[in-house]
Amino acid sequence: MTQLKDVIRQLERLAPPAYQESYDNAGLLVGDPTAQVKGVLLTLDSTEAVVDEAIQRGCNVIVAHHPIVFKGLKKLTGRTYVERTVIKAIKNDVAIYSVHTNLDSVVNGVNWALANRLGLQHIRILAPKKQLLMKLTFFVPADHTQQVLEAVYGAGAGQIGEYSRCSFRTSGTGTFRPSEEANPTTGERGKDEEVQENRVEVLLPAYLEQAVVRAMRQAHPYEEVAYYLSALENENQEVGIGAVGELPDPMTATDFLTMLKKNMQTPVVKHTEPVHDQIRRVAVCGGVGSFLLPDAIRAGADAFVTADYKYHEFFDAENRILICDIGHYESEVNTKEVLYKYLSEKFGNFALCLSEVNTNPVRYFM
Repeated sequence: MTQLKDVIRQLERLAPPAYQESYDNAGLLVGDPTAQVKGVLLTLDSTEAVVDEAIQRGCNVIVAHHPIVFKGLKKLTGRTYVERTVIKAIKNDVAIYSVHTNLDSVVNGVNWALANRLGLQHIRILAPKKQLLMKLTFFVPADHTQQVLEAVYGAGAGQIGEYSRCSFRTSGTGTFRPSEEANPTTGERGKDEEVQENRVEVLLPAYLEQAVVRAMRQAHPYEEVAYYLSALENENQEVGIGAVGELPDPMTATDFLTMLKKNMQTPVVKHTEPVHDQIRRVAVCGGVGSFLLPDAIRAGADAFVTADYKYHEFFDAENRILICDIGHYESEVNTKEVLYKYLSEKFGNFALCLSEVNTNPVRYFM
């Protein structure tokens, strides 16, 4: 039987918790990590109606994009919908897990789902994040190099975009003299020793630092390992907010807005005055995305699709780009399909269900 912690482990590989924003509250919000999973309900929001649906469909786990507990709870009296949802989940042994801004920040996450829904090609991160990478440099005997590399690769190092097992090495001579208290693998106590060694460099996500260093130490033949870590300023092209890509063929602004309304299943699109005769490059951001407008313009996007734009923020387009507000729910509801596809490839011994509850609190009078 699969335990909840097994599902969480896979979700955290897709969207590492280290990539959530500082204000966020993603993760396990309700439930016991050791509970046996009977079924998982995938939803955008956790509400009382969604908990009822989970119970009715035999699911004891809800995986949601938005965290139901966001600002913190001081009481559980049932006074608010948040408190009532949490109480109902606890009473019925339904766990709630949220994968929020960390899923916004990764390739094949929320923004990829939005871009794919619009048929975009050559998709990439719109605003890559910095200071998320480190470089590990270590020195190892030449004949042990590959075994140590296999260990650090297995711990998550050496991935650069679509390329794995990436490293750089140079050869040289290592020198040392073991003390009388040492237990050297090579050489004798009190005598100078020379060994043909490789200097090896690999990149790794900063949040995997401890795991990679531990793997290196365990695989290394030396009692004392010579290594150092360096923090990098590089942008991580695999982690960041928003996405940008190209339509297969240019579209007029009118045709683009028509397609946008249809594909995103929204009754209305709020937008600025069209600027370009043709729309080809499109930037997207699920949820609130106005802060990414400068990035969309720098990326050369003809249109920027997002949600929750305020009146005065529309003026910021300044005849440089077409801003399209499709609604918060509409921009992120496809997150359910992202999670379904991912988890269905990892597990086959419990039911995976897409929530049928429309949790959108916004209604349109047409």
